[in-house]
This record gives sequence, structure tokens and C-alpha cells, in this order.
Amino acid sequence: MKHGIKVPAVGESITEVTVAQWLKKDGEQVNADDLICEIESDKASFEIPAEQSGVLKILANEGDVVAVGSNLAEIHANGAGEGAAKTEAPAEAAPELEEAPAPVEEAPAATETAAPAGDAGAFQVVIPTVGESITEVTLAQWLKKDGESVALDELICEIESDKASFEIPAEQSGTLKTLVAEGDTLEIGAVIAEIHGNGQSGAAPAAEPKAESAAPAAEAPSKKAKVTPVAANILKEAGIDAGTVNGSGSGGMITKDDALKAVKSAPANAPEAKKAPAPAAKETPAEAPAPGTAAPAGERLTRRERMSTLRKTIAKRLVSAKNETAMLTTFNEVDMTAIKNLRAQYKASFKEKYEVNLGFMSFFTKACCIALQEWPAVNAQIDGDHIIYNDFCDISIAVSTPRGLVVPVIRNADSLTPAGIEKEVLRLALKARDNKLTIDEMTGGTFTITNGGVFGSLMSTPIINAPQSAILGMHKIQDRPMVVNGEVVVLPMMYLALSYDHRIVDGRESVSFLVRLKELLEDPSRMLLEI
Repeated sequence: MKHGIKVPAVGESITEVTVAQWLKKDGEQVNADDLICEIESDKASFEIPAEQSGVLKILANEGDVVAVGSNLAEIHANGAGEGAAKTEAPAEAAPELEEAPAPVEEAPAATETAAPAGDAGAFQVVIPTVGESITEVTLAQWLKKDGESVALDELICEIESDKASFEIPAEQSGTLKTLVAEGDTLEIGAVIAEIHGNGQSGAAPAAEPKAESAAPAAEAPSKKAKVTPVAANILKEAGIDAGTVNGSGSGGMITKDDALKAVKSAPANAPEAKKAPAPAAKETPAEAPAPGTAAPAGERLTRRERMSTLRKTIAKRLVSAKNETAMLTTFNEVDMTAIKNLRAQYKASFKEKYEVNLGFMSFFTKACCIALQEWPAVNAQIDGDHIIYNDFCDISIAVSTPRGLVVPVIRNADSLTPAGIEKEVLRLALKARDNKLTIDEMTGGTFTITNGGVFGSLMSTPIINAPQSAILGMHKIQDRPMVVNGEVVVLPMMYLALSYDHRIVDGRESVSFLVRLKELLEDPSRMLLEI
């Protein structure tokens, strides 16, 4: 009896994941709740446990991009049926196993009908399934040229869908014949290339050059290394070239552990890495010997980097929010004198008692929770033809990380104390910067607060974090002359910006919400007395 292990749902907007590494081997005995593999999305990594004891049968290789809900593996229960399952399964799943390419010379008859006449030994490279809702992709670039020798598992091309990009490896060694051009839009299952192995194929004359190029083929993976998404982000943030890292995964794939080890040993190699590009940058001036003093103009360098999956997701969500909501922004300003005085008076004792700093975020979060309960439309969202009103406040806080902007959620913020809010803000911010946030910690907020003031922003118009209906923008506290009781005094002022979806929130509600915030922040005792 066998039990299927499927890719679990890991977030409402995630349709596919990458198999980062198998923690157990194919055919190995596993126990219930043993961790058997690690999968990665563009936001986080997850470990998959065994749901029963038995013998593991792996169906997806490390580095494969698999859709949510698809089978990763099977666990065959111990017993009489196990042996039969283990002997029959490989025969059906042989095309997916790493051992399958070995007998390729014995199998021309199986592929002869699919290949054109005269290409009996050709292995066809097809567009794989990359997600249940994706029917076509674009061939972004060929990593290997037409007629070039390729090795088993060497990356030959990159394809892109509207959600992510994928690299396709060679499933056997041989000579590559490309059938489509870069930029072509292709359907799932379309044949994009053929690989002619050594033998009766039309690529026989290339046998001698292939023998000579065996060494370069072995070196190729280091130039275009296979890297899991999380490992790629770790290496990118550390400024480490993936080609210099040895991968311990299947086919030399670089896993998260490999990337972390490389980062730890990076300081010793950093001087060489920085010096390496220098000669290349100075070759252009050397080729054009200008008379004497061209150097002071400086070097005019550019570099092109492919957008990370997270950055593309952020871009898509922001554009979607602008295009699909009737977004409008209204402003007000707050005198921060009372809050600054409170912080100055109790900051030390607050830190001593709660072991966390007393910041501005706890005041703003508490004030927002009170105002949201008074103006529920600002805490609502549209779902088709319905409006969902929330009687709780899950406050999202925007956190800037090296990988991009993430928005973790403070759950039930309306029931937390100021100390509880500050502890939760600190915990989420640290996890965000360490790239350890889970999907649950980043989904389900009802209202968002973003603080551009930490970067010096005086005023901005924040974009709604869909499907929420509003977002509050905090800004820099700036001393400004203000008229109070007919006299000009200098006060610490902050501009507040509320961007809202005009389909749900009317002008009266948005302005009243900001006015209520102003009252609560300028006189914090109102929050204590609930007036």
C-alpha cells in the first residue's frame, strides 16, 4: 500500500515551489513525522514530513519546479505489497529518474516515431508543466548555442511565465540542436530542441570534438550553476558568485546550506573577488588612448541584473493595486509633542521592565486599532460583489529588507498592550531581515502601516496593500513653525497620508479616520480612557 506526498498549500498567491533538497534518499526507510525534503517558494522555505512509516519513493528531483498539489513522493508501507510497488514503480517513472538517460542508446526505437526522419537517436527537449494555471511560456534565452555539446543536467535554456522564470537542464549528454528562437511564445509540451547523442544520429561527426570538449563540459556547471531560489538570494545579498560555490545537491545544485557555508567563508575570498573585475573595467580606456587626461571623466559602467522572483512579485502586486483599485490619498498632520514627551519620560523604565524599546509604532498601532473600529470600512476589503468587514485588527507593517519590501502581520493588534506590540514588531522585523518569515506571518492583514520617515521621507502617497482597502503612511518628524492660540511656536510635526480604495471608503470616512488618529496621537491619554 502506498501513500502519496503532495506539495501542500503554502500561501494563497503561491502556485508552485522548487524542490530544494531531499533529506532522505530514494528507497530509504522513513518513520512517520520524519522530515523528508525541503521545498522553497519565492518567499520562504518549508520542510515536508512523512505522514506514515515506510519506504520512500522519490518522484521529483532536487531543483524541479512543481505545482502545489502535485506528487513529490510516495511512501510504500512495509509489507508484501512493498516489494512489488518498488519494482514496478521505476518502470513507469523511468523517464523522470536520473538513471534513465544511461540506457539512451538502447532506446532509439521508443523515440524514433516522435523524431523527424534521420534523427532516430535524437532526444527531444519539451516545455515542462510549470503550474496548473500556466498554458504557455516565453523562451527567454538559450544558455547553450545550436550545435554545442552539452552534458547531462547542464542548463541549456531559460523560460519565463507570467509568474516566474525556470531553467531547463539537459536530460542526456550530446549535441544540442535548437528548434525555436529566443522570444518565442510556446505552449506547454512543445518541443524546443533535440539532443543528439553519440551513435547513429545526425550529430555523429561531432563525436571527435565532443571527446576533446569533455573537460569544458564538466566545467560548465560552475559557470552557470544550478541554484535553489533561497540559496540564490543568500548569495546575491552576500555578493558571492554562484559559480564559485560547490553544490552538494543533485547534479551539483547549490542548496541553502551550501550558500550559508559560502557566506561564512566569504571574508577570506572577498579581496580576490573585488579585485577580479578591475582589469576588465580598465580595458576600454586602454584600447582608446585619449590624449593625456581622459581618465578624470571617470569610468562609465553599467550592469544588467535579472529581477528576482520576489521583486517581480512585488512589482506585479503594486501595479495591480494601482490598476484595479480606485485609489485616493488624503493627508493630515500631527503634533508629536505629547508622544515625544511620554517616550522621553518612560523610555528607560519601559525598557527595563519589558526588555524592548518604546517606539512610535506602538502608539500608532493602538491609535489605528481604535480608529478602525470606529470606521470599519477602512478595515474592510472587497471580495467579488461583497464587502468583508473585519471586527478584529490584524495590522501589517511594511519592512524593508535587502531582498525587497515585505509586510508581516501583527495578529489581533487591538488586544495587545504597547509592550506586546513593540515585541511583535521587533520579532517580525528581525525575521524579515533574516529571511525567516513564514507565509502565515505575511498574509491576512486587514490594514497596513508603513513608515517612510525612517529613511527621511517628509511626505508620500503609499500604495494600498491589496486586498486591503487602506494604508497609513508615517513620515519624518520635522520641527516647523505653527500658529497656536495666535502665537507662532516651533513644534515637532509629522505628515500622515492615508491611501484608500474609494470603492469602499468615502471621503467622509477617510478624513474622519485621519482626524480621529490626530486626536488620539496628540493626546495619548484618550487611548487609555477610550474617549
